[in-house]
Amino acid sequence: MAEDEKKGTSSYRLYCSIKCFQKPSSPEQKHGNLAETEQKKPGGWRAMPFILGNETFERLATFGLLANFMVYLMRVFHLEQVTAANVINIWSGVTNFAPLVGAFISDAYVGRFKTIAFASCAAFLGMVTVTSTAWVPYLHPQKCEPGGKQQSYGNCESPTSMQLGVLLLGLGFLSIGTGGIRPCSIPFGVDQFDPTTEEGIKGISSYYNWYYTTFTVVMLITLTAVVYVQDSVSWVLGFGIPTVLMLCSIILFFIGTRIYVHVKPEGSVFSGIAQVFVSAYKKRRLKLPDNCDGEQVDGIFYDPPIKDQLTILSKLPLTNQIRFLNKAAMIEKETDLKPDGSCANQWRLCSVQQVEEVKCLIKIGPIWASSIVSLTSMVQQGTFTVSQALKMDRHLGEKFQIPASSIIVVSLITIGIWLPFYDRVLVPAIRKVTKHEGGITILQRIGIGNVFSVLSMVVAGLVERERRAAAISHPEAEPMSVFWLAPQLVLMGLCEAFVGTGQIEFYNKQFPDHMRSLGNSLFFCSFAGASYLSTMVGSIVHKVTGTRHHPDWLTNDLNAGNLDYFYFLLAGMGVVNWFYFLLCAHRYRYKVSTVLNMGDKLIPL
Repeated sequence: MAEDEKKGTSSYRLYCSIKCFQKPSSPEQKHGNLAETEQKKPGGWRAMPFILGNETFERLATFGLLANFMVYLMRVFHLEQVTAANVINIWSGVTNFAPLVGAFISDAYVGRFKTIAFASCAAFLGMVTVTSTAWVPYLHPQKCEPGGKQQSYGNCESPTSMQLGVLLLGLGFLSIGTGGIRPCSIPFGVDQFDPTTEEGIKGISSYYNWYYTTFTVVMLITLTAVVYVQDSVSWVLGFGIPTVLMLCSIILFFIGTRIYVHVKPEGSVFSGIAQVFVSAYKKRRLKLPDNCDGEQVDGIFYDPPIKDQLTILSKLPLTNQIRFLNKAAMIEKETDLKPDGSCANQWRLCSVQQVEEVKCLIKIGPIWASSIVSLTSMVQQGTFTVSQALKMDRHLGEKFQIPASSIIVVSLITIGIWLPFYDRVLVPAIRKVTKHEGGITILQRIGIGNVFSVLSMVVAGLVERERRAAAISHPEAEPMSVFWLAPQLVLMGLCEAFVGTGQIEFYNKQFPDHMRSLGNSLFFCSFAGASYLSTMVGSIVHKVTGTRHHPDWLTNDLNAGNLDYFYFLLAGMGVVNWFYFLLCAHRYRYKVSTVLNMGDKLIPL
């Protein structure tokens, strides 16, 4: 795998060198190329202040609005703990599935610029709506009556259907906004650089660094300053600041309109996927050759060269995996091809490249499914971990009290410290032993993350058991310090550092080249699946674990429930999932090596 990646990099540099030294064949061609270059000249770093500024303000706005949302639902809307967690998990699931739709619309129809523009306006409308639920008295329940306990809602007014409807409407607009911004923001920034020049390659690499740097800074600000304003000053001000920042991001984005490079949509990848299945079904009665692994047999399989001379693509040879799909590329009769050798009907004959790209998607599916269970531990950070923090001593000194949601910063700091150490220190040391460019393989990294996922839930259960026992045995004593949650948050951070970054690298390297936007969307779908799984398990536990003599595990009063059992249940699911992942990883075969496309000539490297 390391050699394949090295070959791919070498081919890219060789291609750039060849293109730089190629001479036009005629003055007219030279003039035409220069005109085309001037028209398509990338915005480069001139566009970055507007794009990075827009992305920074947008993330600061959306994360700042929702970072403390669990507390908002419980304190202002008086929702029960499980109901509030389910609202967040369901909304998070919808939000993380939405980029799949946004990527499809962007790539097939309107392009990235229009998608981001429309989505930003939808996100701003959603933030105005959610902020209004805190600002307008008629859009949220009245405050609890004097004497009502904060976590006991018997004396608190429940929200009306209209109030919940307005809140969910705002969250719906936010989902539309996120669905358009997340899959397009990174590719739109990359579009501004010319990947055929050395300067453009450096610019793309530097853009990724700046993107993740601003992301970390934004998360630190939202989980500290913004959450503090919401928790200690005013919900209206705490929601209003992110809303104003979102408006600023839209204005900044449109200021740079004339500088941006606008890449036209290339069409949907889903039609090509459907063509492979339809063609294979139509030819289901054909008999395949006994062994066609790596062989390109003229007259049997349709394998045209890649014609785009300005694009580096991975040329995938025919394999024996999922052999049924190979029938889609079999030439059944002469009428399948036009006189010039091209395909006559794409719904009856597909290229070997199309077939192998679909195989890549199918092989990735089981690995993606395993990540859903492993990410459930990270989902708990914004729900039940916050509920634990509300029951603990959050004082830092005599006067300052840490907002419950800000404790998640521990996980973020862990990621910020671990990733540079892993990249600069640990990987070079492991590389000397394994001789692998990345130190360990991508799937090994994801597997280690799965282990941290299980450990985080075990530690979370043990800490909750200790906290609950101390609160029951010494009710008048000071509660445990909130920093007892640090060990589980550190493990959750390590889980994200291994599973999250591993998935991003896995999808970008194993997905076909022109489907990488779909791969980025699939990463968010993993979080959506984890949110839905957590919601389903939490709802079942809430309904079936209660008895006449004992409340359910996830009752509002944590001291009366058994949240630790819920954590142990998730840990058990993680163990089963780990064995499933090992089976999938053992059977997985990485994408084959890249070749250099030089017009009609393919040079293997």
